[in-house]
Amino acid sequence: MSDLYQAILKLKTPAEVAAFWRDLLTLKEIKTFAKRWEMAKLLYQGMPYAAIAKKLKVSTTTVTRTAFWLHHGRGGYRLVLSRLTKANS
Repeated sequence: MSDLYQAILKLKTPAEVAAFWRDLLTLKEIKTFAKRWEMAKLLYQGMPYAAIAKKLKVSTTTVTRTAFWLHHGRGGYRLVLSRLTKANS
């Protein structure tokens, strides 16, 4: 997977990322990633699980799984969310 990570690091613009993802993944997979990312952002902002589930039309179990990785994963979600928060300040 290191090779894939290195390939991703070579992308320079959102358009390049979109093109790469579209070639690599199906639309359904991209939508799944996008929904998971949206859940992580809403959890980071403190939105209640039930509200996230309703807004994104997912089960609270799905929100709970995403919350687990946000709080107990390897820190990737928090790293990016923190950087985005700082960039928008």
